[in-house]
Amino acid sequence: MNIIRTTAVELAAIPAIAYKQKLSAGGAGIKIFRLDTDASAVFSIDRRTGEAVPYGKTDGNLFPPEAFEEAIALTTGLPYSKRGKITVKPVEEKDADDLTPETVTDDKLDMVDSDEYRAIIERYTNEKGKINYLLMNKDFMNFASKSKTVSDMVANKAGVDDIILFIIQSRAAFIAGKKTSLGDDEAKALIETLDEIDPRSAFKELSSYIIRLLAKK
Repeated sequence: MNIIRTTAVELAAIPAIAYKQKLSAGGAGIKIFRLDTDASAVFSIDRRTGEAVPYGKTDGNLFPPEAFEEAIALTTGLPYSKRGKITVKPVEEKDADDLTPETVTDDKLDMVDSDEYRAIIERYTNEKGKINYLLMNKDFMNFASKSKTVSDMVANKAGVDDIILFIIQSRAAFIAGKKTSLGDDEAKALIETLDEIDPRSAFKELSSYIIRLLAKK
């Protein structure tokens, strides 16, 4: 079974590897596997603070806070894709990729396989394999500054989220080489997926730009 996750990264704080995974309840979770024992730990990422929130009891000696912090830092910006299981030790093989009980399910709206997501990842991923959010935001802001529709929406005091949704739909279609834009639900799912890659919000600069435009009217 493939799951929606990042590539695995090796930690320096402890002998372990980790990856970030998309959760069906929303948000992202990270799983850490010790390489010197069969122990593993799972935690979600608080959307407001970006800090680790462990699931259940976690042995602080095996998984100190600095390991969580390093795992977050190393996986931030890494794009999701559908990947197979990781087998660290035979004892882990059965459920190595199960972030029980919140593993993403097939009936969840999934944009990782969409042309739009793949095109954005390909366009804005840097040589380190991470998304260049500054470049992406600059590109989207440049589009917004030239768009008559965005200008009209700002003049009519449309909501920030509605304006951003239009920008994402239009720009994603262009980048993917499509003539039709994503529907609202699909575009929102695309934004959510990109947000999970970087907890600070993928379109933070774009949002601030739109807020400034609205403030001038």
